[in-house]
Amino acid sequence: MEKHIIKYRGKSAHHLMLNLLIIMMQNSPNASRYALSKLLCKEWNWIQPNGALRDMAARGFMLKLHKEGYIRLPDKKNNPNNPFINQKKPTKIKAGMAQIKPIEIKQVRNTPHEKLFNSLIEYHHYLGFYHPVEEQLKYMVFANKRPIACFLWSLVPRHIGARDRYIGWTKKRPG
Repeated sequence: MEKHIIKYRGKSAHHLMLNLLIIMMQNSPNASRYALSKLLCKEWNWIQPNGALRDMAARGFMLKLHKEGYIRLPDKKNNPNNPFINQKKPTKIKAGMAQIKPIEIKQVRNTPHEKLFNSLIEYHHYLGFYHPVEEQLKYMVFANKRPIACFLWSLVPRHIGARDRYIGWTKKRPG
């Protein structure tokens, strides 16, 4: 049995798996990181319960392997727009509930408001914004069409470094 050399989000890899990944990358020399992550998901049968590929997790896994020197990823082909770079500092609301009615709660996942939601969490939450994994719900509360609150629910990943350090959890847990 091969010893696992690296773990990421519940996925472990040993030398044989890494060699297969390297061969896959050599066989697709012009593939982007995105394309490679999809190939990796198919090769390792890394899929979500809903059948979708775990390509974001696969890209994170490959990036970790790259940073630790196990593989050499191709250069990035795209640098997507980052909504956090040019964010404006919001102003505080200095009014009571009676003055800010009507209140509206909107589900913002996969809508134009999702980037605003993410940037507000990044700016105001003590841990910043971490892209939630798996299924998720994102809601914003608006007062007179201005956002005043954000709510996020997602399936809880087993390990989140920032959360685990904040709570004081170590890598070795009882049970």
